[in-house]
Amino acid sequence: MEAVIFCGIQATGKSSFYRERFFDTHMRISMDQLHTRNKESRFLELCFSMQQAFVSDNTNPARADRARYIALARQHKFKVTGYYFQSALARAMARNSQRSGKALIPEVGIRGTYNRLELPSPEEGFDELYFVEIVDNLFVVKPWKNEI
Repeated sequence: MEAVIFCGIQATGKSSFYRERFFDTHMRISMDQLHTRNKESRFLELCFSMQQAFVSDNTNPARADRARYIALARQHKFKVTGYYFQSALARAMARNSQRSGKALIPEVGIRGTYNRLELPSPEEGFDELYFVEIVDNLFVVKPWKNEI
């Protein structure tokens, strides 16, 4: 089974990437939907007990944010795959400005996540790690090279 962990600031395409690449194969675990860590933990427990692949579709900007998912996945013998979404602040702000309603993130929220952002590293426990960018409205996925 596989645990996929997304990493990147808001408005970088994480949820769209999930829908495009993982919707048919992996459960989506998102604080946007679950709202509390308790619900998230219960959902994770269910995925592990049923050996169900999942995606953590959250910003996961810091190593500490990713560490809990990685530790649990390792404990349950899941493969751990990470996707870092290019987090250029100006591009994310431009994409965010196209949103409306609850999908529109306050600028202070995006900047706060950007300020906490730490690049992922294979040393965190990822079996595979990828870099994702949006080029001409298409996702381009490349193997991680410890550089952006």
